[in-house]
Amino acid sequence: MEEIHEPLIDADPVTSKKHRAAKWINSDSAVRAADLLVGALAIGVVFWWLQFHSTTAICCGDFDGYYHIRWARLLWENMRAGHLRPPAFPWLPLTTLSAGEYVDHHLLFHIILIPFTWFRDLQLGAKVAAFLFGSLAVFFCYWLVVRYEIRYRLIWLLALLACSAPFLYRMNMTKAPPFAIIFLVIGTYLLFEKKYWPLVPLAFVFALTYDMFVLLILTVAIWTVVIGWAEERFEWRPIVWVLLGTAAALVINPYFPHNLYLFWEHVRVKITATSFTTKVGNEWYPYDTTEFFLNCYVALAAMLAGYLAFDWSDKKRAARPLFFLILSTALLLMTARWKRFAEYFPPFAILFAAFTLEQFWRGRAVFTHLPQDVMEDLQPFLDRQTPTATAKETQHEETWKIIKAAFVALALGLALFANVYRTAKDINESDPRDYYAKGAAYMRGNIPAGQIVFNTDWDDFPRLFYYDPTHVYVSGLDPTYLLDKNAELSKLYDRITTGEEEDPGPLIRDRFGATWVFSDNTKDHDSFYDNALRSGWFDRVYEDSDCSVLHLRDQKSEPPPEDKNGDSDKGGGDDNDNSP
Repeated sequence: MEEIHEPLIDADPVTSKKHRAAKWINSDSAVRAADLLVGALAIGVVFWWLQFHSTTAICCGDFDGYYHIRWARLLWENMRAGHLRPPAFPWLPLTTLSAGEYVDHHLLFHIILIPFTWFRDLQLGAKVAAFLFGSLAVFFCYWLVVRYEIRYRLIWLLALLACSAPFLYRMNMTKAPPFAIIFLVIGTYLLFEKKYWPLVPLAFVFALTYDMFVLLILTVAIWTVVIGWAEERFEWRPIVWVLLGTAAALVINPYFPHNLYLFWEHVRVKITATSFTTKVGNEWYPYDTTEFFLNCYVALAAMLAGYLAFDWSDKKRAARPLFFLILSTALLLMTARWKRFAEYFPPFAILFAAFTLEQFWRGRAVFTHLPQDVMEDLQPFLDRQTPTATAKETQHEETWKIIKAAFVALALGLALFANVYRTAKDINESDPRDYYAKGAAYMRGNIPAGQIVFNTDWDDFPRLFYYDPTHVYVSGLDPTYLLDKNAELSKLYDRITTGEEEDPGPLIRDRFGATWVFSDNTKDHDSFYDNALRSGWFDRVYEDSDCSVLHLRDQKSEPPPEDKNGDSDKGGGDDNDNSP
């Protein structure tokens, strides 16, 4: 009997591959991949433009990026020498960051930065790092939208990029907040999928990277409340796993137990205080109401849309929107109180609107409150009962949806253009890449290594540390470090640098142990500068358009002739420019 052989489907490998490729291209996974690719390209273009076309310096208004990249380089050099423990930190000996008390509360962030210190130009390495980290933070938020099949994904991508000018600004800094957003998004995904045990390593890594790990604890606490409301049970596992991972990171730490004290110092001084004993960074003060609305109008509009569309009736479907409602509202209140949280509220406001509106749109379908499996069983009967006469109505509705979507996209596109333009302008107005470079070069070449320099601004320290790590400084990174170590000395420092002390020379020498002074040439220190030169204690040994260096004399004598009447000729001393 002759055997009959059926043709094999995969007899032609080329045809089979083409068939599988065509099938994949028409699949939902291909659509998601295309959306993610478009999102990555759009995010990359925006951040590349802001980072590399707005300034050649490490972005942006504050100088912390200079400290981060220089310290990461020192960590790498320490590792290459065979030392696993981080090196000592002698650069702020009068503060709680002295050699014996220093805590690197960005330890893992600095380790992540190490590959970017291999660039010949450290500033370029820092900028590439900021570009990648900021882009990834926004991309992870967008990935969450795609992962949960939120409709109108590209519109939500526009909303994420346009949500806030300060958000774009701060995401372009070489700092740790982008990782906080990435970790929060990963944590949110794990909560939504009820995969709780991976929260242990996530919390461990978060706590070693940045002290904003408290936001992850807040996130799981909110989820526990939401699960209690939606499922009427106490879900203890996320809280336990996050606390376990956090505790492990705090204890298995090269700076333990000093890291616990530094964390408490941050909480006590910054969060609990209603007014500050000393002037702290601008980010720890509240927003002016008008400024807040102008900065966050897209995020605030998203919050309003989310509030209006939120539906409590179906607890199971409302769980994720409720989670984002509570989290984004908490971040909104934090941002209104402290500018420091400006990078967290806007993207989570967009996610709140995205998940809530998706629930709202699905809720408007026929029989929406029936379980999903029941809806799938009923769908053939619903389709059979749909009159053919409604085809035009359906087409009209779809056209109207497209028009509304296009209108929203246009509005968000205009907001994105405005915010990118404003952010680029703000970045461009920040100090150039060689700011303080000549003054620091003078100090390296003319002041003995290891000498303490009295810097008149605490926030000048990162650039001084970057350009001149051969000397140590009076105050830096945060004024509260000097305040917490010695409150009396901190108050004296404020009085001297603001010009309240008319004879600062002996105080700088006897109380701070310094005979050299570095000062920027801004108007903030005109009074100090005039008092110093008028007192007869100081020689101006270096000056350029950015900064000045003064040297304390062994004995008081007559001030320079041109300064007897208080005319310090500050900022115009080209004849005194001793830059190499």
